[in-house]
Amino acid sequence: MLKADNLTIQGRLADVSLEAKAGECIAILGPNGAGKSSLLKTLAGLLKSAGSVQWMGKKLERIPYLERGRTLSWLGQESAAEFAFPVRDVVAQGRFAHGANDKNDDKNIDEAIAALDIALLAKRPITELSGGERRRVFLARALATGAPMQLWDEPTSSLDVRHALEVYALAQNLASNGSCILVSLHDIRAAYRFGRVIVLDKGSLAIDGPPHDVLTAPLIRQVFRVEAHFLTSLVPELM
Repeated sequence: MLKADNLTIQGRLADVSLEAKAGECIAILGPNGAGKSSLLKTLAGLLKSAGSVQWMGKKLERIPYLERGRTLSWLGQESAAEFAFPVRDVVAQGRFAHGANDKNDDKNIDEAIAALDIALLAKRPITELSGGERRRVFLARALATGAPMQLWDEPTSSLDVRHALEVYALAQNLASNGSCILVSLHDIRAAYRFGRVIVLDKGSLAIDGPPHDVLTAPLIRQVFRVEAHFLTSLVPELM
């Protein structure tokens, strides 16, 4: 569904290659400056790089912009809001690529609002919301696109524990229904909720595989420069 070959951006990425298929829910980990955001932006077509990106078997640069908006949805790190649009109108922006009065607009908007637990905020101006509330609104906007590929850059930043867990569950549910989900994270423990983990270090791909296989104490020491001790009996409680 999504394929990248030899992505290189001077000072950001170095020959990163990966494939992500329908039904996969993938966490991207790495310390600050490792290249997580640059990778997601490049996959979304927001940054130019050496190398190539394909969506659904098509080269990214050959996909018309409206088709891109129906195929892939990207959530960036920022949650700033400059205009006092009602929350529902912000979520509705996710339907732009589908044209005016698409028959699925209301359904997708309502489902996205429900999934992110923001129904009580729907009529409020987004500028009046907290950072965590705005984060959920922008994630609902990404979800409302109905795009089969979702790229989320630190979607749980500013979220409380309950809503963060709901976002992880949402990602898993979307993948189980055939979507392809890539999510950048800082919480190593949260990565165990994903079927696959990609770890970046200094712009390079350090390791890629199931979380229990790749997130070892030596890997965490090498990439994150901290000592890790695994208490397996506590893993279910931490999750």
